[in-house]
Amino acid sequence: MTIELLIARYGLLAVFLGAAIEGETMVILGGVFSHRHLMSYWSAATAACAGSFLADQTLFFLGRYARNYPRVRKIIEKPAFARVTHLLERYPTGFIFAFRFIYGLRTISPTAIGMSNVSPIKFVVINAAAAMVWGFLFTAIGYLFGQSIEQMFGRLPLHRHVLIALAIIIVVLLAIVTFRKSRPA
Repeated sequence: MTIELLIARYGLLAVFLGAAIEGETMVILGGVFSHRHLMSYWSAATAACAGSFLADQTLFFLGRYARNYPRVRKIIEKPAFARVTHLLERYPTGFIFAFRFIYGLRTISPTAIGMSNVSPIKFVVINAAAAMVWGFLFTAIGYLFGQSIEQMFGRLPLHRHVLIALAIIIVVLLAIVTFRKSRPA
């Protein structure tokens, strides 16, 4: 089975699960795949939105109702948890909307929000809006990556197209991590 057939058959599921578990990389690749017409842009973006939304809702309810489970206790003990709590207390609505865009806070934030006094209805509404913006934005970034790669190198075989997109994503993520580590605390 070729990579094209695998993507055509399981690509949307991979984008959905990637958005739920990992985040941006699979969503950006979904955009690259949509540029290559292996899936539609709207399908890839919708799968990204749904995966992100459901993962964050699950973490919210874990924080709300399963505080004493070992997995949740492990999240609470992370140093970033205090930072998230501080930001949430200071800017509740803005933070709920923006946390998925802040590197390193994606899994901790919905758990912390679930442990706060934010109502489940408020979280569902803001989370849905933020998931839509995030999903469509990062899928569009992947689509544009695909467009840029094609303009720079011509129409490449899919595996080379994907490798170049992955390399760009890795370089950007490494730059972000390096920048964050070099910043004074």
